[in-house]
Amino acid sequence: MGDFPDFMKRPINRIAKTQQATPGVEGYVFDGADGSQMAFWTCHQTKASAAHVHDYDEYMLVVEGCYTLFIDGQRVPIKAGEECVIPRGVHHAGEVVAGTRTIHAFGGHRADRAGEGERRLSGPAAPQSA
Repeated sequence: MGDFPDFMKRPINRIAKTQQATPGVEGYVFDGADGSQMAFWTCHQTKASAAHVHDYDEYMLVVEGCYTLFIDGQRVPIKAGEECVIPRGVHHAGEVVAGTRTIHAFGGHRADRAGEGERRLSGPAAPQSA
């Protein structure tokens, strides 16, 4: 296919750039009724993400390309068709090759959509600046 279908990439579901752990990545998010999320990412550049940790489990499937996971002191290349689970509380980082597409499921809230943070800050309960 080479890309996710258009219905999966509607602008309203686009992940805010400030929520991207890896530069050069375009992502879209969908929410579960229990607060979990699924994200679909396309990596346009070969880049790396900084080490980070989540307070929920993460599942990842590489659809196309290669994502190298750094976890527990190991370098684990994950290629198209392969999957992994990153348990909550485990520090991890990654490197991604341009053209890689991944699907992630998170056991909690991982990402805000573009504009969501601004909408929350401008709502009636938001602090007012002078």
